[in-house]
Amino acid sequence: MHDDHPTASHPPPEPPQAQRRLARRATLINGIAVLFLFGVAAIVMAADALLLTFACILCAVLLYKLSDILHRRFGLNRKVALTVIVLLLLAIIGLGGWAMAPQISEQSNKLAKEIPAAVERLQNEVAQHPLLKRIASELPPPETIVKQLGNLVPNAGLFFTGVLGAVGNVIIILFVGIYFAATPHLYTSGAVRLIPQTRRDRARQVLQELGHTLASWLMGKAASMLIVGIATSVGLSMLGVPLALILGIIAGLLDFIPYLGPIMAGVPAVLLALSISPELALYTVLLFVGVQLVEGYLLQPLIEARAVDLPPALVIVMQLIFGTLFGFAGVALATPLAAVLSVLVKMLYIEDVLGDRTPARKDSG
Repeated sequence: MHDDHPTASHPPPEPPQAQRRLARRATLINGIAVLFLFGVAAIVMAADALLLTFACILCAVLLYKLSDILHRRFGLNRKVALTVIVLLLLAIIGLGGWAMAPQISEQSNKLAKEIPAAVERLQNEVAQHPLLKRIASELPPPETIVKQLGNLVPNAGLFFTGVLGAVGNVIIILFVGIYFAATPHLYTSGAVRLIPQTRRDRARQVLQELGHTLASWLMGKAASMLIVGIATSVGLSMLGVPLALILGIIAGLLDFIPYLGPIMAGVPAVLLALSISPELALYTVLLFVGVQLVEGYLLQPLIEARAVDLPPALVIVMQLIFGTLFGFAGVALATPLAAVLSVLVKMLYIEDVLGDRTPARKDSG
């Protein structure tokens, strides 16, 4: 006798339509995986160019925000306002550089000579204590420390290398930023057209929020950098620390990097003060701590109130990750990149995917 019923080991064949659906799904998943791998590889291979492009976007956002303020206050045409802003910034930088260039150059040369001597004196002082001597023996020689500090800016890792490369990076950022700021809608509209039509309105909202967040953060950070630079220079001058002007400029520039920047700026100042006396070094440390407390409890809340509130731990983790992947440029751009990721996660995942449009409350404690 023959068993007409199908056995458990021979399931009925799936209809051709279901097989085709499974085949299309498998092909789609494989295609997405391949595209993802190609995307990761492209990002790794072109990391420097992408960081340079992001720096150009930051410059464009700042120029556009400044020109927009001029446009709203005085009713100027946007392109005329942008031209005024660019000429004004170039005039300020040019006149300031021309007036202070001799002093900056002289103090920079002295700083390059004083740091090795300060490190060597510190090692000699430490060598008199057994415990500290063991720690100091593991430190690199003063020449190596100075060489690493000197290579910090040239090897920023944006696109070009070397001193001329750093100047080339600045020129590219400035000119591309001006082109972006002159016709921003041309580029944003082109990006939106890559999105399906049903999602284009949401894409415009996301781009507007990104622009607003970056502009607010940059405006606040620029004011903070100026205040920190001036306060540090004046404070070091009053304390009698040598090379106060160049140290203040370094502190103002490195204030662009939250948390890690002030530490990097304070090391040479403390070393120079320590070469004079331990008491002066202590006062220098207190000065940097005081400036950072004022910034942290007064300036930073004002920035976060107008931009995005980034948890300190997230910023430091982002700095470590991007610094490991992309060098000093990754550290410098980690905070605005974290702000961009925060906005994208909030709008595209929390609001659109999870459907939670309730603003998150800050902890009152």
